[in-house]
Amino acid sequence: MSRKIKKAVFPVAGMGTRFLPATKAMPKEMLPVVDKPLIQYAVEEAIAAGIEEFIFVTGRGKTAIEDHFDRSAELEAILTERGKTDALETALAMIPENGRVTYTRQGNPLGLGHAVLCAKSLVGDEPFVVLLADDLIQAKTPCMKQMVESYGRTGGNMVAVMDVPREETQRYGVLEVEGTNGRLVSACGMVEKPKPEDAPSTLSAIGRYILDPGIFETLENIPRGAGNEIQLTDALAAMIGKVPFYGYRFEGRRFDCGNKIGFLRATMAFALAREDMKDDVRQLIHEFAEGEAAE
Repeated sequence: MSRKIKKAVFPVAGMGTRFLPATKAMPKEMLPVVDKPLIQYAVEEAIAAGIEEFIFVTGRGKTAIEDHFDRSAELEAILTERGKTDALETALAMIPENGRVTYTRQGNPLGLGHAVLCAKSLVGDEPFVVLLADDLIQAKTPCMKQMVESYGRTGGNMVAVMDVPREETQRYGVLEVEGTNGRLVSACGMVEKPKPEDAPSTLSAIGRYILDPGIFETLENIPRGAGNEIQLTDALAAMIGKVPFYGYRFEGRRFDCGNKIGFLRATMAFALAREDMKDDVRQLIHEFAEGEAAE
C-alpha cells in the first residue's frame, strides 16, 4: 500500500500571455468560469481527493491568488451588515484552515519541472499531487480523487492521460504504452512534445500528476529539454525502471482553459450543468443560433 497523499502543488507562476490584455494585471488562474476562478476549481478538486496542505508556486503579479484564499474582514462585515448570509458562507467556505496554505516563488520561468522543484522543501519526502488550473475537468467523481484511489493500489508516478488527435501530440507529453489494465496504462517511456510522425502513441498527459518524492532529485540532475526548460516529462521518463509509472484514463471531460476557445467551451459546459442557469443558457444559445442563421 502506498502512503497517504496529503500535499498538493499548484504551479501558478505563468504569465498568461494568450489571454492578454485580460491577464495584464490579473493572474490567468483567476479568470472565472461562470462565477468561480480556475484556481478555485483546482483547489476544490484537491480537497475532494483528501488533500490537506496546499502549496502555490507563484511569481510576480500573483498576489490576487493569495488574497482569494485569505479572509477579508471588510467584505465579511459588509455581507453581515446587509444580511447576505449565503454569500458570506460561500466566501468563508472556500478558505482552507490556517496553516494549510503556503506560497513559494518561482524566480525564473524555467518550465513546469522547475516550478515543481521550487516546492521541494515544502513537500519533503512524501508523495504529492500537482494540479494545473488551466486544465479544467468536469466529472461526477473529481479527476484527482479517481487517481488517488487508483494510486493507493499502485504507488510510483501517475499522470492523467487522454487520447488526442495525432497532429496535436506536439503540444503534450506523450506516453509509450507497455500495457493496459482497465483505466490504468503502464508506460515504458514518455516524450515531451514530439512531432506527430515521431509520437510513440496519441495517449497524452494533461495537468494532473501524482509524484513520488524521488522526482526532486531527478529534476535537479536532468538537463534542460524542450524550450530550454526543465521538463517534468523528462524527469518522469528518467525515473521509469526505478519506480512504477502509469497513465490514468480519467472519467470526465477536460477543457483546455489555456486557450480562448477551450475557456469558452468550459464556461458553456459548466453553466449548462447548473440548475439555476441551464434553461437561460439554452435559450441564449438558441437565440444566437437563430441570429447567425438570419445573417
